[in-house]
Amino acid sequence: MVYNFKPPEEWFKQADYDLDTAEVMLKTGRYIYAVFMCHLSIEKKLKGLYVKKFKKSPPKIHNLNYFCEKIGLVLPETLQDFTDKLNSISVPTRYPDELEKLLKDYKKDLIEGIFNQTKELVLWLKQKK
Repeated sequence: MVYNFKPPEEWFKQADYDLDTAEVMLKTGRYIYAVFMCHLSIEKKLKGLYVKKFKKSPPKIHNLNYFCEKIGLVLPETLQDFTDKLNSISVPTRYPDELEKLLKDYKKDLIEGIFNQTKELVLWLKQKK
């Protein structure tokens, strides 16, 4: 199929790259950016699924639940809870009010959990391709 926009496979490839970047950020202690990249990875997976379904470019928004709803994905409850959480905690990583506060709040244990749940959601989404 010929696309006049970024094809789903490109979205999926970039999502995997962003997940790898999240892991690097986690390992180097750049926890704020690890969260940002986790969200971006899932966002790109969802946008790839959106393109695949609708054969058009996705809207330039960042709400993960919006894309799940539009695509018709019903996440298992634990993954839905995580998606809700990631939606809310990723916003401050884009536009932090106070960097020092974020650095105190986004500790290693919390972000390792976010990263592991992101990997779980990414694997679930890969099954939907």
